[in-house]
Formats: sequence, structure tokens, C-alpha cells
Amino acid sequence: MEISKRLGIPKSTMHYWFKDLQWSEKIKKELTEKAARLSTKRMKRVAKANKDRWEKWREQHRIEAKKEFPEYRNNPLFVSGLMLYWGKGDGNLKNDMRLCNIDSRMIVLFNQFLLNICKWPKSGIYLTLTIYPDLSDQECKKYWISKTGISPKQFGKTQVIYGRHPTKRLEYGICTIRAGRSRGLKEKIVIWTDLVFKYLKKHKRKRA
Repeated sequence: MEISKRLGIPKSTMHYWFKDLQWSEKIKKELTEKAARLSTKRMKRVAKANKDRWEKWREQHRIEAKKEFPEYRNNPLFVSGLMLYWGKGDGNLKNDMRLCNIDSRMIVLFNQFLLNICKWPKSGIYLTLTIYPDLSDQECKKYWISKTGISPKQFGKTQVIYGRHPTKRLEYGICTIRAGRSRGLKEKIVIWTDLVFKYLKKHKRKRA
């Protein structure tokens, strides 16, 4: 490459000239090691650029959360939705937002939180059921559809529990509600939870 640039000779021509030349093992080793070093440096630069880009993206969501908090902080749905996720949600930043429970009221409330507070599209909310073998998948889905209004197309594959006692312990199974591709929203949730905790703590001191 370097010789080609300096002499102005096409690489294809140089390849033809030197194709039958026997290079020493030392030169081969040096060239291989140099290529490896250059490749490692490029990979590190790419990795750093990706890391910086994602951090900037996450920071944008954190800034938005702080700006939105004054508008939401006294909204009961905002506070209750946050507390539900704090206590019952998955809490893993890398995954989609998930909350599971047998109580339909919790699922309905969290669904409203996603729709009305988080402004999450209805088409981006999914349900998955976990049931025992003696429960009807179809009947359980009908129940959760009637409670949430979520389309049958937005249900994941139902998980069936085969335990020692596969009896009807749960009438309509366990429902998991999930907001798809919600990493950015999770960044907001972390900020909102911290801010609402500090706000309520400060408000309590004032009342005392």
C-alpha cells in the first residue's frame, strides 16, 4: 500500500510483480503483527465511538425525564405507576420494561401508566401469560383482553407450568405486561423514581 502510494503504481500491478517472490518468515511475522495492532486500534476506536454515542443517547432521555418531572410529580397515576414498577418490575436496564402479576388491577394500572404518562404507543405493549395445564389458554386471554383492551395479536407465546401439582391454583394465570424496545424509557424511569423519592421525602419534612 505504502509503496503503491509513493511510486504511483497500482496495487494490482505490484501484486503481479511480487507474486512469486518468497518473503522471509521474519517479514511475514512483522507484517502480520503490524496488521493485528492496527486492527486492534481500529476496534478500540469504534468501540469508544459506540459507547460515547449510546451514552449521549441515554443522557438525552435523562434530561427529558428531569424536564417532565414537575408536570407529573403530583399525578397519582405517575406516582403509583412508578411505585408498581419499582416494587414489581424487572428493574434490568438492558431488557424491555416488564411487570408481572396475577392481579388484573396492577396490570391495568401499569398499562395506563405506559399509555398516559410514558406516552407509549398501544401497539408497542405486549402481554404474555403463564398458566397451569388445566387452564384454557383461550379463556385466559379473553379475560386479560377484556381488562386491558390489548389486541390478541400482541400476546406472546403462553408459558405452561408443569409442576408436581399442575392444578388450577390461578384462575387466569400470571400476566406479564411488556413495553417493547423501552431502553430509553427505562433511563427515564430511573430518574423519575429517584426524583419522586426525594420529592416525597422533602414534602414529608415540610409537613412535619
